[in-house]
Amino acid sequence: MKLIQIHYHFEFSDAIEAILDRCDTPNFVRYAMVEAKDRDGKHYGSKVFPGSSSVVQALVSDDDMERLMEELKNFKESEDSHRHLTAVVLPVETYLD
Repeated sequence: MKLIQIHYHFEFSDAIEAILDRCDTPNFVRYAMVEAKDRDGKHYGSKVFPGSSSVVQALVSDDDMERLMEELKNFKESEDSHRHLTAVVLPVETYLD
């Protein structure tokens, strides 16, 4: 099992949730409105850039992780406005359900 953390611009929340559903990852935690600095140096949540970013964290089986990362990569590369998406995968040592 792995923990994935995905950071993206808030307006793409529905698309990211659809990707998670397609990849058998129905349970996740979303921090819907966070202030963040994107790869272009825009500080979201400020007067200049009033938009927000979102962060999703989810536990994903090893079997589903490759497909999820492939879908996220396809999303990121599909449009220039998606290029700000980042994802990190971390190992899970202990899990209490």
